[in-house]
Amino acid sequence: MKQIFFVEDDLSLITGLSFAMQKQGYQVTTARTSLEAKALWREDTYDLVILDVSLPDGSGFDLCQKIRKTSKVPIMFLTAMDEETDIIMGLDIGADDYITKPFKLAIFLSRIHALLRRYDNFYKEDTKLSSNDIQIQLLKGEVYKKGTLLDLTASEYKLLRLFMEHPNQVLSAEQILSSLWDCEEKYIDANTLTVYIRRLRTKIEDNPGEPKRIVTVRRMGYKWNTED
Repeated sequence: MKQIFFVEDDLSLITGLSFAMQKQGYQVTTARTSLEAKALWREDTYDLVILDVSLPDGSGFDLCQKIRKTSKVPIMFLTAMDEETDIIMGLDIGADDYITKPFKLAIFLSRIHALLRRYDNFYKEDTKLSSNDIQIQLLKGEVYKKGTLLDLTASEYKLLRLFMEHPNQVLSAEQILSSLWDCEEKYIDANTLTVYIRRLRTKIEDNPGEPKRIVTVRRMGYKWNTED
């Protein structure tokens, strides 16, 4: 039985969503404050974390960063904070999905199923990816360039892994976005992806101005280039 850790201060929402998730076969542990969440958090106990951003005694963003220091558990934000900057921040600090209130229950449950399924496939199949002097240690979630550890955000890590798992294959912006993020298209769009690509290139390319690893294929998308 999958274990879900649900941090939310609205008691009516906790009651309704916990009941719905339990009907789907999930076991749900809840917390209503940041302090309570920190007390209940146990690494390797939960299969999914769902966080509200605004808590009575702190921020879900801070909780996400704390969890990401020790765990690769998938994290979903469920919040009324729907500004584009909030969503990008949530993804950058380690969230895998970001749902804004109000929302439909069926979509919420579908996103949980998809996130857990993708996590099982995404993080647990292999142990290492290597090409172009870049190596990903999958179990540790670490990336090295010529033996030097790189400091990547969670979004950059997932983006790089997607590219390296599809060498010399052109991936359209739509394919990349649908593979990595379940957020509403109006927030996480091709322009936002361009920002992520640019950030990632500054960390993995020898000359970011003339990229050799992640190359742009005009009018088609991007590809991880391993060919001379």
